[in-house]
Amino acid sequence: MNSEMSRLLDMTTTANSRIRPAAKFFFNGDKKFFVKGVTYGPFKPDAEGNHLGRPEQVDLDLALMRQAGLNLVRIYHAPPRWFLDRCATAGMRVLVTLPWEKHIEFLRERSTRKQIAENVRAAVKAHAGHPAIFGYLVGNEIPSTMARWLGARRVIEFVEELIRIGRGIDPDALFSYATYPPTEYLLPQNADFCCFNVYLHDQPDFERYLLRLQNLTGEHPLILGEFGMDTIRHSQEEQAEMLGWHIDSVVKCGLAGTTLFTWTDEWFTGGEEITDWAFGIVTRERKPKKAFHTIKEKLGRSDSALPHRPLPRAPFVSIIVCSYNGGDTLAACLDSLAKLNYPEYEVILVDDGSTDDTAYIAAQFPQVRYIHQSNNGLSHARNTGAAAAKGEVLAYTDSDCMADVDWLYYMIGTLVSGDYAGVGGPNITPPAKNWIQACVAAAPGGPSHVLLTDTIAEHIPGCNMAFYRWAFESLGGFDPEYHKAGDDVDFCLRRGAA
Repeated sequence: MNSEMSRLLDMTTTANSRIRPAAKFFFNGDKKFFVKGVTYGPFKPDAEGNHLGRPEQVDLDLALMRQAGLNLVRIYHAPPRWFLDRCATAGMRVLVTLPWEKHIEFLRERSTRKQIAENVRAAVKAHAGHPAIFGYLVGNEIPSTMARWLGARRVIEFVEELIRIGRGIDPDALFSYATYPPTEYLLPQNADFCCFNVYLHDQPDFERYLLRLQNLTGEHPLILGEFGMDTIRHSQEEQAEMLGWHIDSVVKCGLAGTTLFTWTDEWFTGGEEITDWAFGIVTRERKPKKAFHTIKEKLGRSDSALPHRPLPRAPFVSIIVCSYNGGDTLAACLDSLAKLNYPEYEVILVDDGSTDDTAYIAAQFPQVRYIHQSNNGLSHARNTGAAAAKGEVLAYTDSDCMADVDWLYYMIGTLVSGDYAGVGGPNITPPAKNWIQACVAAAPGGPSHVLLTDTIAEHIPGCNMAFYRWAFESLGGFDPEYHKAGDDVDFCLRRGAA
């Protein structure tokens, strides 16, 4: 079998499995799926009311999209079956925006609400289970004036009801709503991911806003639903440069993907052909603009993996895991740490006098340095790990944590990007299985609760933190008085006072 056939078969296999959210990212099976999307249409409708053009043109467009490294198309109308079938064959996912009249008082009349709900129900039912479906956006950019007039809470509750309707029909599809900066507060709590349309042409401002959105969206994956530049008012060189740094910034800020606006200059909306905007990365005649080649360079290396930017520096990292009778979750933790996408690191397991099967589990991971000590408490164990470490950076996590494959990439990328002594990140809890777990998950104390700005925190969590060795040693390590918790807060507060 030649390599091209293998690649095509891999595309088909990828398209035939559904994407799932896990913490702040998406996964296809056990592989991370980074959304590399582009909006498509709407085009002038045909006799059947189809806004997606001719099937022959769709095939040509999808093939060219694949060349550019794209893996998803966002469309603005419910699609015909043939469109989804062609996307599945091409290895492209489809994010369907379900349109409805949002410029009227849609919550005033019961008949209007009922009709919107019925439209969502019919659109999802028509293609439930189709392998090309990534998910649905049950609305797009409700005007801020309308949201204020109707009341944000009532609007969010209505959007959440539309999500419940759709999910009840196709539970394996993902559901969300596409909002934008004027209504950044419209965030349905039952969405599978968060989607923002953002047009900021200044990179520092753009990155600051993305970090704000990461805090607003909490534990949900965050993607951009639209981002682009008009090549009538700007040059093709400007568009190419901006989309290039846009992709870099999306990766740097930890998003789960982005959707470029738009594929082609051909565009029909509001009942007429649009000729005074040209946001496409290809022309109406499908001739690639300069931005097409930039996107291909950034995204074309792999089908769905994270398009990593090279780190300015990648110091050797010692990952220290401290455990006391944590055998139930230890194997999963160590297995995740063995798969990190980072050039050089070591893993040290400090067993704080466990009486369970911790030692046996550790023996199944010969690449992990295992240290056993008497039960002296968490802080003592963390100091023991630091004393044995070889790394310039000391990174800590707990035995009941499973690290994302890009954990160190993001952690160290932030640490070396500025004048930081230490960095930390979120601790995303799995779905609660009982009321105690639900209470713990809902309790304050997460990273977002102690933020002083969108990036600077009062302290960072012990299960997800890293320090330069010099910073650790300058404070004399963790205070052994803290046997079970609180040592991370104490350490950071001492650093702030130093």
